[in-house]
Amino acid sequence: MKKTRFVIPREHGGWAMVSVPYIIGMAAAKPVLLHLPLFLAWLGLYMASYPFLQSLKKTSQRKTWLSWGIVYALIAIAFLIPVLVFKPMMLWFAPVLLILIMVNVWHVLQKSERALLNDICAILLFCTGGAAAYMLGGGGFDPILAAVIGYNFLYFTGTVFFVKSVFRERKNRRWTVYAKLYHAVMLVLPIFFGNPWMCLPFLFPFIKTLLYSGKIMKPMKVGIIEIVGSVQFLLLSMILM
Repeated sequence: MKKTRFVIPREHGGWAMVSVPYIIGMAAAKPVLLHLPLFLAWLGLYMASYPFLQSLKKTSQRKTWLSWGIVYALIAIAFLIPVLVFKPMMLWFAPVLLILIMVNVWHVLQKSERALLNDICAILLFCTGGAAAYMLGGGGFDPILAAVIGYNFLYFTGTVFFVKSVFRERKNRRWTVYAKLYHAVMLVLPIFFGNPWMCLPFLFPFIKTLLYSGKIMKPMKVGIIEIVGSVQFLLLSMILM
């Protein structure tokens, strides 16, 4: 890695996870001006996590990774300050984030960052951004907050099953079955949550899994499908949730 090159997260799905739950949470409440600096702080935290975690794995260039991590972290703190000044209750999210981040760090140190548990904790971490956005906009501990966290968690967990079934676990028939079964359940689960219309955002993931799970796919094609899936989930959730 050259020092002159910008360091940004390479996990394309992470960009959707850092933004979609946040936007849904903001839309579910009342958008306010503070949502902008909070999102920029949230984005800065996400961008800082990548070089910090890389520094745990690639010790030969640790100083470079740490330097980028510190830069992004300082940017995140700068945008977070006005939010905390006007809404100090946002600090209550810090312990939750810290616990989930430590789980991620532990998996990196164990060289098992692809473990399903680590993926689930990462998704929960991103869903926390949606919860923060909702509460910043005047929301509270209510069914809508549960919906913001729950539906985002269910959707992005499904993307983990799908991506694993076409890449790392493509030859493992069990993962193909798991992916299809998971998406079939997600297609009807909103009915039991009392909002049958929320079945619609899970229709596209169900169809893509039936068509492609367990098959050879180019990364670009998977990326395009996931972008389309995230956009349709975002738009439909904002309308139907």
